[in-house]
Amino acid sequence: MQKSVNIQNRKARFQYEILDKYTAGIVLTGTEIKSIRSGKASIAESFCEFNDRMELFVVNMTIEEYAFGTHYNHKPKATRKLLLNKKELKKLQKEVQNTGLTIIPLRLFINDKGFAKLDIALARGKKLYDKRETIKDRDNKRNLDRIKKIYK
Repeated sequence: MQKSVNIQNRKARFQYEILDKYTAGIVLTGTEIKSIRSGKASIAESFCEFNDRMELFVVNMTIEEYAFGTHYNHKPKATRKLLLNKKELKKLQKEVQNTGLTIIPLRLFINDKGFAKLDIALARGKKLYDKRETIKDRDNKRNLDRIKKIYK
């Protein structure tokens, strides 16, 4: 079992422009938290959405079944409720409805108290030319670092 769990959504910063960040708790069962602590989770293609009672859920997050679980084991792709303050939920829902932004998970981690937390972000999808510009900037930075390393 790993000491610190830090599962990231690496494609999120490439595909979306991050506007605002929040840290949310997750409602989990016993076998789900055990699988997360062993590092067997993925948030690569997940997103967050509201239901009709203004509750926020993470959809498409994969937590593999616990190896030593019995018939009480969880479903790997179940929707899981996120825990935020009412004020934050109202703000997020207003932004999503009015401006068409989306909520994406950035990082899944375990805090000091042993609770699973999810860093979520209010984001706007990037256009194709923005993605090309990001790739170009990354390549230029890499080449500049190479040149600096040679002449040190």
